[in-house]
Amino acid sequence: MSSPTLDEIRTVARKAIHAFAASSLQCCLFGSTACKQYGASRHPHDIDLIVLASDISAEVLKEMLTQRDTDFYLIRAKNPAATYKVLYHRLASRGRTKRSCKVDILTPGIINIPNIPPSRIETVGALPLVPLLPLLLLKLQGWIDRAKQPVDVADIAQLLVIVSRRGDKIGQENLGWLPDEFVMLARSRVRKYVAERKETTQYWEALGFETGLAE
Repeated sequence: MSSPTLDEIRTVARKAIHAFAASSLQCCLFGSTACKQYGASRHPHDIDLIVLASDISAEVLKEMLTQRDTDFYLIRAKNPAATYKVLYHRLASRGRTKRSCKVDILTPGIINIPNIPPSRIETVGALPLVPLLPLLLLKLQGWIDRAKQPVDVADIAQLLVIVSRRGDKIGQENLGWLPDEFVMLARSRVRKYVAERKETTQYWEALGFETGLAE
């Protein structure tokens, strides 16, 4: 199965966002698609979408999409013990090859995602995104949770440069909405990351993190 193009990923993301907006639900992208929108080089292969609806389960949100747009569809998870279904969006076929784009729907609280104030969502290329520094910290969490995958290291390296150029800092007022526990865990993860990637020390310290490696 051929991977979605970047234009296809953006189109599917907009369709999902507009469908949720019709139900008065706000969303923002995170993961590799958000990284790409901010300027990272890696091509995303799927969509990670946070729906700001803590009182609605991800499974209900997936069903909502399939009811609003029949190009979205659900299949059973590969794990027979799983209780969730996997959401996809149909893409144009290439010859006899059927194509689709995977769409992960998450809500605040899942995998430690903070509840993002709608006023703090950033828009790049007409797509709503998780704020840049929290996106970096979620990527850092993913680096630990996914056993330190090289793709996460590459994304983190590029996001560090992008965030540093903007001058964002963890303690600044417009990030005061981040939960204390989220920030505390991020500080711990930064120290673990720097212990293995000492070349990133100056970037983390410029963002307001203590690395334990300052001279």
